[in-house]
Amino acid sequence: MRLTERGLNRATLHRQHLLARSARLVGDAVHDLVAVQAQHPASPYVALWSRVADFDPDALDAAFADGTLVRATLLRVTLHVVHGEDWAAWHRAMEAILRASRYGDRRFADSGLTVADVDGLLPALAEFAQQPRHRAAIEEMLGERLDATRGRAAWWALRTFAPLHHVPAGGPWAYRSPSTFRAAPPGGVPVDEARQRLVLRYLGAFGPATTGDITRFTSLRRPEVLAAIDGLGVAVEKLDGPAAGPYFDVVDAPRPDGDTPAPPRLLPMWDNVLLAYADRTRLVPAAYRPLIYRRNGDVLPSLLVDGRVVGVWRPHPGGIEAHAFESLDPGTWRALAAEAGALSAVLAARDPQPYNRYAHWWAKGIPAEEVRRLPG
Repeated sequence: MRLTERGLNRATLHRQHLLARSARLVGDAVHDLVAVQAQHPASPYVALWSRVADFDPDALDAAFADGTLVRATLLRVTLHVVHGEDWAAWHRAMEAILRASRYGDRRFADSGLTVADVDGLLPALAEFAQQPRHRAAIEEMLGERLDATRGRAAWWALRTFAPLHHVPAGGPWAYRSPSTFRAAPPGGVPVDEARQRLVLRYLGAFGPATTGDITRFTSLRRPEVLAAIDGLGVAVEKLDGPAAGPYFDVVDAPRPDGDTPAPPRLLPMWDNVLLAYADRTRLVPAAYRPLIYRRNGDVLPSLLVDGRVVGVWRPHPGGIEAHAFESLDPGTWRALAAEAGALSAVLAARDPQPYNRYAHWWAKGIPAEEVRRLPG
């Protein structure tokens, strides 16, 4: 069987719990999704609201508080929420990339520190951060071992690759800035095994996918991805599809028919599904790509209709303001209004305007065929 573009789209939506909301607990849902992008503290809440039936934000708070879910710098050197049981493997798979992002940066070279200087601080940091510590306290501790300037430079590197979790600090979305850090429990996963686990779980959550897709999501190099696939053996199958080169997938993974109905959804900023592929036309029409993905790395909150991104949204007083890049039929608008009402209730109880700092994108103008304010 040859994969089709519609079939790839529906496979992604199904595995991402976007064809139908899942009855899974929030921790299990994040496990299904591999990781949830978390630069903005509100985004994991909106991402899971869009995927979990009867989503309760308090349940996500509790999962952060008891360590079922943790927030840390991982994939693509970006903050993610992951299941606590996955953190050690994902960190091991990403450690070389996390280190290179700092040790290969000119700012590190200009600091006068050596790799040995910073690596030598890891035991002291692990001991100091057995209790939650703010950035200033960590910098002071490091400065006592070096000096104030080099202590700050060392922390700039360590905060990215050291085995640390962000500690929930309350507020409407559990995490807030500046962050508090705690040492992560030690893990002993061999790097090859960690990469195999990550690739297999990626395929389970986003497949079928090409090696280019896997490298885009994980930042692993193509040879590392191919080695992981080879190591997985019969657990992975090779398929033909619309792009050049093979697609890979977990054997016997679900692949719904391309005609399966896909309900409208409101996706948060930086939703994982919009960052999971090298070929983003699986969900984002090429003409709309520059309207969603901004040059500084922002990925705007998106309207998903029939499995495609067709616009963006933002909260406004009393509801959701939707900017559609194409005309939508009345039934679609009614479905979007129902979604907007449910999401507005979640936001109102926490923070009605979580993305206010990104209002400049709307001030600069969002090309839209239709703009509607959907009451909450």
